[in-house]
Amino acid sequence: MHAIKFWQIITRYSFCCVAFCVCITASFGVFSTSTFASTVTSTDTNIKNNIKNNAAQKSRWEHIKTQGQNQDVYFYAWGGDAQINAYIQWAAKQVKTKYNINLVHVKLSDTSEAVSRVLAEKSANNNNQGSVDLVWINGANFATMSEHSLLLKQWANKLPNFVFTDPINNPAVNFDFGLPTNGMEAPWGQASLTFYYDSLAIDGSANNKLPTTLNELLHWSAQNPGRFSYPKPPDFLGMSFLKYALVMLHQQSNESVKAQLNQPATALNMAQVLNPLWDFLNKLHPTLWRGGTHFMQSGAQMRRLVDDTELILAFTFSAPEVPAAVKRYDLPNSIRSYAMNDGSLSNTHFIAITYNASHQQSAQLVANFLLSPQAQAHKQQAHVWGDKTVLIQSTLNAEQQALFKTTKPHPSALPFNSIKRTLSEPHPSWVDAIMQGWQTRYGVSK
Repeated sequence: MHAIKFWQIITRYSFCCVAFCVCITASFGVFSTSTFASTVTSTDTNIKNNIKNNAAQKSRWEHIKTQGQNQDVYFYAWGGDAQINAYIQWAAKQVKTKYNINLVHVKLSDTSEAVSRVLAEKSANNNNQGSVDLVWINGANFATMSEHSLLLKQWANKLPNFVFTDPINNPAVNFDFGLPTNGMEAPWGQASLTFYYDSLAIDGSANNKLPTTLNELLHWSAQNPGRFSYPKPPDFLGMSFLKYALVMLHQQSNESVKAQLNQPATALNMAQVLNPLWDFLNKLHPTLWRGGTHFMQSGAQMRRLVDDTELILAFTFSAPEVPAAVKRYDLPNSIRSYAMNDGSLSNTHFIAITYNASHQQSAQLVANFLLSPQAQAHKQQAHVWGDKTVLIQSTLNAEQQALFKTTKPHPSALPFNSIKRTLSEPHPSWVDAIMQGWQTRYGVSK
């Protein structure tokens, strides 16, 4: 009797469990089907949106190509280097053939000349027929032009060749001196502070050993008075040396002080950040060429002083400039290049289109060509310019990657992979702070 009742209970509960499982399975099936359908619908929507966006981008670019051909483009760029000028002329021939664009290189001694021109045009309400189409600018100029709304926005990141910079994994192409570019600039190349010396004059003895850090440079200059110097501000190369010194002097500072380099210069933080630089220069200047009582005006003048054997140690922000100068006999065959062990000030340099450019579409065609594998590979060749490409090799196909293969470098060229540590540029506001402080302390009658 008890056994029969026991099996009745078990049977009843078994039936309930089976029914429950059937319900759950059915519900799960409905849920899964619904979720799957939803996922498919979402995926289909994303695919359709991507296709639509790609089509819109393609249509936009075709419109730019149509409107931009057969026009002039006035490219305002520094004209102080023969190699760079020759490269721009090469690019001009390419865009002439490709788009019938007449690229005019307006040579500048300082990019601030272009900034001043665009500011003047804006003050005169010339908002559509500007004389500057394309401009090669540095971080300080970008900060100024961005602040005054002098640049065309959201165009650079839409160039077809911009994808080769791999912006997702290479965010440096979207920032200039720490400031977001917001599509106002297209990356053009990368450069680092490079030192060069006369190998016949530096013999490796205890007092004449090649300096590889900022502290060693101070000691070397004291042991070899008058054989080193730097161009006076506001020269770009001179400012680059001062920024390198400033960054290195704060490597051992506490984090709160070091962080100030990436923030705007203010009356509150200026003395704390810059006083170590003035202390360093007070020690360095008496050991320099002409006792630090006179400074050269440019990197070209510094190079001539090396050729005249007055200086035996110098530097440049364009490493290929050195072998090119040797080949032109502007520097002796005994010149060698190297990078400082403690770090090399480095940055990505950009080109921009002004907000009132007369030929905006044409300027975009030129900028896109300058970002092409063909143009970037040609520019990276040491005998052409040697400017490091901003393109990421993994984004290129085999044929495009082959364009970047190089031959054996010149003996005076910077050895491959010499730069072991790069130093980021400080906030652009420190340029004015350094320049004003330098002029006050060392600029009178210099």
